[in-house]
Amino acid sequence: MKIDILTLFPEMFDAFRTTSIIGRAVEKKILELEIFNIRDFAANKHSQADDYPYGGGAGMVLMPQPLSDALDYVLSRYPGEKPAVIYLSPQGKVWNQRLAGEVSKEPALVLLCGHYEGIDQRIIDQYVDQEISIGDYVLTGGELPAMVLADCVARLIPGVLGSSESILEESHSTGLLEYPQYTRPAQYDGNTVPEVLLSGNHKEISKWRRQQSLKNTFIKRPDLIKKAELSQEDQNWLNEQKNNF
Repeated sequence: MKIDILTLFPEMFDAFRTTSIIGRAVEKKILELEIFNIRDFAANKHSQADDYPYGGGAGMVLMPQPLSDALDYVLSRYPGEKPAVIYLSPQGKVWNQRLAGEVSKEPALVLLCGHYEGIDQRIIDQYVDQEISIGDYVLTGGELPAMVLADCVARLIPGVLGSSESILEESHSTGLLEYPQYTRPAQYDGNTVPEVLLSGNHKEISKWRRQQSLKNTFIKRPDLIKKAELSQEDQNWLNEQKNNF
């Protein structure tokens, strides 16, 4: 997948695209991540990309000209199917794992990072396919949300993670939170790893993990339990155990 990011602060993405899982995906050419400085497209001599809002008010608004020219340039590099243009905005649809799955099916993404009081509405009307927010709060700009979105989507691209099972078992991928994880040593500071994980009995391990996912979700995110697709066995176990949690 190719992801292009338009931002006023390209230096914020230097470490993001060169480290950890994202860095390895870029190095292996599984993911192509390109950053564009909106100021480079400003037509004025001072590379100014923002101005005061019409009607007054505090703050600045990103001007249409630099954004339009930047988007036209980036989109012109796609001779075939056009990428989805996503504007990271506190007014957007709230990001979640289901939406990540939908977005990951796009041929390519163009992420537009807003700043200050936002961007000229004419750019949204003409170019933006979808506005997305990473939560019901306000950040200084769209750069951190763009990283969150790109990271979340990249993990769903085949080959980015070492094991496809990792995606299937992660929190929210099944509608439930993930089960507890343990590693060596088996005993540490007086605490022991659950015996079932040392048994080698994969059927019992799978059963234990499912039950622990149910328990975790019931305790930490009861709202998710109400929406999850539970088997009759799941429901029976929860009914038996929930008074013990």
